[in-house]
Amino acid sequence: MTKISVGICEYPSALKSAVYGLEEMFLLANRVCREQGMEVLFEPVIIPHYELIEDSFTVVLLPPASIDDYYLAPEAKLIEWLRKQYSQGAVLSSACAGGFILAATNLLGKREVTTHWALAETFTRMFTEIPLNSNKILVDHGDIITAGGMMSWLDLGFELVSKYASPRVVRQLGKTLVVDTAQREQSYYQQFKPSFAHGDLVIVSVQQIMHQSYTEQLSIQQLAKLANLTERTMQRRFLKATGYNPNQYLQRLRVQNACDYLESTKRSFEWIANQIGYEDISACRKVFINIVGLTPREFRKRFS
Repeated sequence: MTKISVGICEYPSALKSAVYGLEEMFLLANRVCREQGMEVLFEPVIIPHYELIEDSFTVVLLPPASIDDYYLAPEAKLIEWLRKQYSQGAVLSSACAGGFILAATNLLGKREVTTHWALAETFTRMFTEIPLNSNKILVDHGDIITAGGMMSWLDLGFELVSKYASPRVVRQLGKTLVVDTAQREQSYYQQFKPSFAHGDLVIVSVQQIMHQSYTEQLSIQQLAKLANLTERTMQRRFLKATGYNPNQYLQRLRVQNACDYLESTKRSFEWIANQIGYEDISACRKVFINIVGLTPREFRKRFS
């Protein structure tokens, strides 16, 4: 019998539903393993006082946070304990805001990670050297695993069950829990909510123009002229302030409005594309798929 010890960190403000949901998921996985004749036993342990735990784990999990912001400044003793677990061979994993605690260990290097899309700007500001891809639900490097959204602890749990048991166990576990185990991306759920609080008031004025006139044909030259800046300076300052170049920003603004139309109306995509400023329908569809990760039809079917 192969035993997989799973330490679930109940750090201050950890989401209780995720802490106990993960514990129950692994216990249910044991039942499925028995039914399928697999010699694998998950041993989940909820850890509220990690500094008292000397045992080493196969996997250590950092669940999402609830309403507190402990994850922005975790205690040194938790960071030290995580590093010790890692040095003893534990796989470190996180979901949602738990990724901030994981990043604070300085064990990620320059490897890509994910966290909740709404926390992406804060994460990038705090951990400038760590590549973040908030479009992804899951990023697995073997020794480090990060998951994205608030409910991505389910994806993380399924990934670990698949890793240490089998995908067949995951499929049956999904049926038992009545949860879709098919691959998905965080980009399906991501909303474009740009910040206007970055402090560059000239760029704020450019953003405001784009939000007011996104259906029109806006050029970099026009925007720079309205901001009384050279094109190069405007693009540099825009990227620094928003995290996007002006073209990317405009595309995401238009796609967000397309998503709103797809969810709230039964209008054709051709009509929607025209409403958001595209004359070329195929170009609009290509941009939509690139940003969202679904076709417009798939998006409407999933969310309308």
